[in-house]
Amino acid sequence: MADTQTRKRRGGGRAGAAARRGSAVIDQMPWNPPINIDKPTEPLDQAGIEAIHEGAMRILEEIGIEFYNEEAIGILKEAGCTISGDNVRMGRDFVMEMIGKAPSSFTITPRNPDKTIEVGGKTLLFGNVSSPPNYWDLEIGTKVAGNREMCRNLLKLTQYFNCIHFAGGYPVEPVDIHASVRHLDVLYDKLTLTDKAMHAYSLGKERVEDVMEMVRIAGGLSHEEFEATPRMYTNINSTSPLKHDHPMIDGCLRLARRGQAIVVTPFTLAGAMAPVTMAGAVAQSLAEALCAIALFQYVRPGIPCVIGTFTSNVDMKSGAPAFGTPEYMRSTQMTGQMARYYGLPMRSSGVCAANVPDGQSIWETSNSLWAAVQSGTNMVYHAAGWLEGGLIASPEKFIMDCEILQQIQRYMQPEITATGPDEIALDAIKSVGNDGHFFGIQHTQDRYTTAFYQPFLSDWKNYEGWDVAGGIWTAERAHHMFKEIVTSFEAPPMDDGIRDELADFVARRKAEGGAPTDF
Repeated sequence: MADTQTRKRRGGGRAGAAARRGSAVIDQMPWNPPINIDKPTEPLDQAGIEAIHEGAMRILEEIGIEFYNEEAIGILKEAGCTISGDNVRMGRDFVMEMIGKAPSSFTITPRNPDKTIEVGGKTLLFGNVSSPPNYWDLEIGTKVAGNREMCRNLLKLTQYFNCIHFAGGYPVEPVDIHASVRHLDVLYDKLTLTDKAMHAYSLGKERVEDVMEMVRIAGGLSHEEFEATPRMYTNINSTSPLKHDHPMIDGCLRLARRGQAIVVTPFTLAGAMAPVTMAGAVAQSLAEALCAIALFQYVRPGIPCVIGTFTSNVDMKSGAPAFGTPEYMRSTQMTGQMARYYGLPMRSSGVCAANVPDGQSIWETSNSLWAAVQSGTNMVYHAAGWLEGGLIASPEKFIMDCEILQQIQRYMQPEITATGPDEIALDAIKSVGNDGHFFGIQHTQDRYTTAFYQPFLSDWKNYEGWDVAGGIWTAERAHHMFKEIVTSFEAPPMDDGIRDELADFVARRKAEGGAPTDF
């Protein structure tokens, strides 16, 4: 693509932002990724940090990690690791040297540069629910398999809400599209319906290579421009305990060689795939993540990497995963301390085990989200829309969660804790004295529209007022908003030439068969 075409197309993606804001269904807070101004909660003392680090290093040195990827085995053998079949043991000096090459912060620039995100430091980023195979909403009233229309509607919510800062994986798996071409259709939808940072599943070379090319096309970028700075990212999970599979490592190696960001998130459930003790589960999780990050840093020093945590526990009565538990919260905080120890950005999640958007879903998700805040997390996966331990995506839950996310964003605004003369307000207090009120004074009148958070979903009427207005429960209000948002949705602008090029790429890759599958 010629440079002049690149510049022309890139400019087309930024137009119309003000017009889009004017068509809002709700009065939401502006796009403004929050800065976490609080000190992190740190349950570990220095001895505890050293003990967990020592545990992780001994796992890597004495037990080893299985890498079911021949290329990775060859690279790690070249690096001096001890190889025995698929088992790789690596010394702590090597691990720490490699980890030291990873940046503590970086940016991801999507097709709309105004939606560039910084990953690391004190920035707190929220992403949509990703990868559930099933869908639930109030109109359907039961769990059903996801389809493309449902996926598109959840992508519209992803774009619409300013408190969602990056587009994760498929917000629901569209199982009505054959797996060989599903990534092509969904990425086309994601890139045309949203302009936020894109994700690729590391599930075979074709999917990764196709997504990189589609992100490049959508950005109007040359190959050199695409590779010069992160434009997208992937997230992989280890296969706990102590294994990494072939396709996820393969996908990360491909992304690393082209300068794209990588998130490594072991899925360690204490009592099932990890020790029942949280310290042991965290140590194992760290070992599984650090060995993969060390591999990627050896291949391309300085490649952006994020260490993820998905350490929770199971219900020991049934074996089912539990989320938003006290143990989940503490393990997230502990991993945050360790991420800072290693100088890596961190990813956690907003998760719950509830099956419908009820009270349980909110207290478990709220616990998860506040654990992310307390831990110093930088990327929060599944921050909106997650149910049934990740098996269901729900638009009502998505909107309910966005109310929590906006409240966290407001909570982090430093003006709340400002202590200047206007904030101490001695003159206002003096004018009211001992028996007046503050409603009508000028100090209040000057500030009342912006002084406090204004919810878009919560109902603050008393019972009688709520009852007269129809007695609508929270999930019902969220359902009505969902319908309004989807009906009035306006996709972010895209140059017609770029849209055509994307469509042509999808058609060509479909004709070639897409990605191989077992069926």
